[in-house]
Amino acid sequence: MTKKNKTTGNSGIKRREFFKRSAALGALTFLTPVSNVLGANNRLRLAVCGVNGRGNGLMRSFASQDNVEIAWIIDPDKILLVRRGQEMREETGKMPKLSTDVRHALDDPNVDGIVVATPNHWHSLMVIWAAQAGKHCFVEKPASHDFYEGRVALEAARKYGVVVQHGTQRRSDSRYADLIMTIHSGRYGKLAVTHAFASKPRSGIGHSQPSDPPPWLDWNMWRGHAMIERYHEKFVHYDWHWFWVTGNGDLNNQGTHQLDVAFWSLDPEMHGVHPTRVKSLGGRYAWDDQGETPNTQFSIAEYPNGQIVLMNIRNVDHDGYERRVENRYYFEDGGKIIGDEYITPDGDREPLDLETADITPGGNTGSFVNCCRAGDPEMVNAGMFEGHYSSALGHLMNISYRLGQEKPFSEEVISFGNPMNQMVEEQFNWFHSVMRDGVGLNQNNTHYRVGPWLTFDSDSEKFTGEYANNANTLLRNPRRSGFDIPEPDKV
Repeated sequence: MTKKNKTTGNSGIKRREFFKRSAALGALTFLTPVSNVLGANNRLRLAVCGVNGRGNGLMRSFASQDNVEIAWIIDPDKILLVRRGQEMREETGKMPKLSTDVRHALDDPNVDGIVVATPNHWHSLMVIWAAQAGKHCFVEKPASHDFYEGRVALEAARKYGVVVQHGTQRRSDSRYADLIMTIHSGRYGKLAVTHAFASKPRSGIGHSQPSDPPPWLDWNMWRGHAMIERYHEKFVHYDWHWFWVTGNGDLNNQGTHQLDVAFWSLDPEMHGVHPTRVKSLGGRYAWDDQGETPNTQFSIAEYPNGQIVLMNIRNVDHDGYERRVENRYYFEDGGKIIGDEYITPDGDREPLDLETADITPGGNTGSFVNCCRAGDPEMVNAGMFEGHYSSALGHLMNISYRLGQEKPFSEEVISFGNPMNQMVEEQFNWFHSVMRDGVGLNQNNTHYRVGPWLTFDSDSEKFTGEYANNANTLLRNPRRSGFDIPEPDKV
């Protein structure tokens, strides 16, 4: 079960707590707390945006590093905003400035960069605004909520030359970097299929009725560009992941990490190229709730060189559930890498013999600090370029799923003809057997939502073929006024 980070108490208690905490700081103005004095020339002053869960951890990681200051905290939850400010004051001796609007921090000439750990629908816009303001940006995964805004964010990073680091921390882990370098070296042969698993148990979210937003929440800033008319409590603080208007399901939540590694493992000439075709199927099973995104999803992407990425999402818990959050690699000669072993075509097991890759040191957050101090976007282990292409891979898969139609729950629901190979079919049959025998889905009263094969042109970044019109519409979400983004060539 996923742990949800929620502020305790009912709305009345939250309201009283909010005013009590605000009064303790002396005012309800979140823009003018204790001023900070700029330290040494290489002091890095950051604004952290979104501090409930992941952002709170990132904030503390950055604050623990030498000569790094949390200068601003940004969050639409005003109770949480005050609390995190007080915590930073107690831990560091300095009170950050507080606001519900990131633009206040971007207007501060002393701020060097921002850290974005908001809901997905805010990610790219904050990258764009930061780049336009000349600020560096650490953005959590996925780097974009839709395909189009990811391209705009990439163009903004390029144009303004700021450091943008995508929060796919495996890129800053030498164990992964060494493995990928070894795969690229050809030591184990030609990679044919890379299989990503983001299968971790979760639970349903139930139902919640629309209501007025609570007084402690800056609802306008929380929803940003998202076309949401009414508040309901499932949005805040975690379950926004499971609504298309704000999240991308687990495929581009936990799955972004594994998709990024899968994309990374492809032949280097595929880096900067999108798949030529994609297909996705699955459903939302067992949970009677109002979530929209699938909790079960099997997706395929084929690249121009014939290499295939598989993605496997299984969130429904059951007796004997096997958690898999990993990547596996299958080679043309029948060899494969699973875990820390190479399994030969004959089935013999050998420890991996890895190359040594060169990455910017410091781990996920320390490497960002090093890149900012150097002012060198080229040093980034996972930049906006990688963020766009690995996130886009998930977006394309999700678009196929969203255009899907119900078909019988059966192994025959998908064809694996040429150029798909036997291994891909075997992986789907295993996936199906888990849902049938483990989850207990009944073929007589269950359906898969089966998306079409979608063809994609990497140069124009548009779908082509039979389903192009509907698919291209889903590349770019509609946006609320005041939160628009420019065209890529006008960013």
